[in-house]
Parts: sequence; C-alpha cells; structure tokens
Amino acid sequence: MNQIKRRESLEVKVGDVTIGGGAPVVVQSMTNTDTADIDDTVKQVAELADAGSELVRITVNNKEAAAAVPYIREKLDKINVDVPLVGDFHYNGHVLLTQFPECAESLSKFRINPGNTGTRGRDKNFCTIVEQAVKYDKPVRIGVNWGSLDQQLLAEKMDANNELPEPKSSKEVMMDTILDSAMRSSALAQEVGLSEDKIIISCKMSGVQDLVEIYTRMATLCNHPLHLGLTEAGMGMKGIVASSAALSILLQQGIGDTIRVSLTPQPGGDRAEEVRVCQQVLQSLGIRNFIPQVTACPGCGRTKSTYFQELADEIQGYIREMMPIWRNIYPGVEDMHVAVMGCVVNGPGESKHADIGISLPGTFEEPKAPVYVDGEHRVTLSGDHIGREFRKMMDDYIVNRFGRNGNGG
Repeated sequence: MNQIKRRESLEVKVGDVTIGGGAPVVVQSMTNTDTADIDDTVKQVAELADAGSELVRITVNNKEAAAAVPYIREKLDKINVDVPLVGDFHYNGHVLLTQFPECAESLSKFRINPGNTGTRGRDKNFCTIVEQAVKYDKPVRIGVNWGSLDQQLLAEKMDANNELPEPKSSKEVMMDTILDSAMRSSALAQEVGLSEDKIIISCKMSGVQDLVEIYTRMATLCNHPLHLGLTEAGMGMKGIVASSAALSILLQQGIGDTIRVSLTPQPGGDRAEEVRVCQQVLQSLGIRNFIPQVTACPGCGRTKSTYFQELADEIQGYIREMMPIWRNIYPGVEDMHVAVMGCVVNGPGESKHADIGISLPGTFEEPKAPVYVDGEHRVTLSGDHIGREFRKMMDDYIVNRFGRNGNGG
C-alpha cells in the first residue's frame, strides 16, 4: 500500500474501534430511520455494518428515540452485529442523556454540535452532555458545522472584525469562527473533565475548497483525531464526486482519521452506497483495501459486443455479494486484483498484471479468451460458458491463495 505520511494524532477508542494514533482510517455512516422504530433501525444498522461501516451513527432527537437505543443495542448484539453506535445529539442532548441513562450506557460515542446546544444556556447544556460522557466513559465528537454555527460566537467575531483597521471578509470570519468554536469547545470539554484522548473533532463545510482549507488549518491547531466529511454533499454523481475530491486531497496530505460520505439517497435507495464510496476512496488512494478490485476497459470500436461489460458487471456484483462471507474465511482476499478486458489491445497486458484476469475477444478477433493467473497464461476459454468457467477459476484461486491451507491462513 502507498505510504502516505499521516498526521500524528491521539488515539481514541470508540467501543472496540480505534480512531487516530496511526490506526487505519475508519469508515462510518449514519442511519436515516426513525430511531424510535427499533426493528427498522436495527435492520439498517446491520446493513450498513455488513457493507463495511465500522461505526454507525443514529439520531437521538426525542424521548422515544432515547428510550429505544438500549433495545437497538440489545437486538444488534443478539444477531452478532457488534458495530459501535454513535448518538447524534442536537438541541436537547443534555436532557435526553440525563433522563435516559441506559441510552448513554448503550452508545459508544456522543456527537455534539456546539452550535446546537441552545442559546443562552449553550455552554451549560454542552457541559451537561460532556459530564454524561465522563460519567459513562464515552468519547465525544465535537462536530462543528458551518450550516449550524454558534451564532453568538459568530456575532462576537463579526463585531470584533468590524473594529479592525483592515477587516477580513465575512467568509474569512466564518472560517475563523468554525475553528475557534471547535478549539473552544474542546478546551471547555477538558475543563469539565473529559480527557483529551476522548475527543474527536470535525469542521464540516459543503464546498470542496472550503473543506480542504478548514481541515488543513485545523490539522495544525490540535492533535485530536479528525473526522472528515463534506456536509450536505448531495445526490448521485454530484455528491460522490464532490466528496471524493475533498476527501482525497486531505487524505493524500495525511489528514483524516475517520471519514463519512454524506450522500442523499434516491427515495428508497441503498443507504450503504455511501459506505462503498468511502471504501473506494481509501482503496483508490492505496490507503486501505476492502474488496477485490476489478479492472475493466471502457470499450471502443473494437468491442461492439457488450459481453465484456456484462461479464465485468457480473464479476463485480458477485464479489460484492460474496465479500461478507469471504471476509471471514479468506483473510487477505480484499487485496486481490481481477481484470476483465474486452480486446487484444490492452487485454493480455492488464490480465497479466492482475492476480487473475481474462481477455475477451474483440470484434473480428478469434473467439477465444485467454485467462492469466499470477501473470502466467493458465488456459484459453471459448464457447457459451466463458463467464461461468472464469468465475469458477476465480473461486478456486481464492480458496487456494487465501484459504486456510493456502498462503492466506
């Protein structure tokens, strides 16, 4: 894997997951269910965990949600889903955590937004939440968000800026306020008694360049682990590309200890898509591997048949379907590289570079498909069952290389 020099940060334990301190960058996600609906929330948490989310955040916004949390934890434990749960608190967290101690105990981390802990009593409410974190020995993410910034602090900063001989722009003041809010809140939490190795910080923006700037600055101001994410990233391609661009720039600089891609799903869409995007960002950068990668050519005039596209899609879908099983019995399988190529131009070369690869015949080429294993030509397939035969070869390769009797265990 690529050796990116990581920013040094403190190690924070969230349940059994380590964030910071040189630990692998952690992938996390968040449910969009009504937390009071215990069965629906358990189902989605399990789906996110199965997709590879190593932390799952749930909304705790009212008494019904707070009361449901221990039952959600209990049901997850019964089906052997041990992913840590993070409670997302806004406005009334100080009330819910004190009134529902079993909720506090069942969570592995609290998320607090300093801008959403109240107005007049914001510091008191913030401190109450932190006191509960100290009482139950839970870490806290101090999550500053530009869309819900502490307005009183911002007003104070704006007033002070107006008195300067050369005032900054309103955007510059906002950026300064975000950083100040995070650092001020971290200091306040420690005054209450939360140890520094119980704090994770995020400063989320919705613009790529703004996010890069804010985290680049924050990285020099503290040694707390940093949670990266583009807030309100959007739907589909826009959300995926914008999040990938922002996260990639920061991760390449060694900044970031845990990440989330905040995608807006299509109605009824797959929430786990944001988990897979996180994984692909990390895997594309060579930071962590999660699933065997499939190399496939885009197609051109030499590949009028769509068969290679269909086979690539079939193999990729099969890998994704099997990973929950393979992950447990074939350690190291996530490092495997598969190639499904469409013609003779780059097909044999790419197939040789992969652990196992197939070069399908292009238009007017001889209807044969050589298969390469560990760089060597193993067999040439032909006929109507090329896809099925190649998948069988891939299964055998995984067993032989990553099975308990192979090199993997």
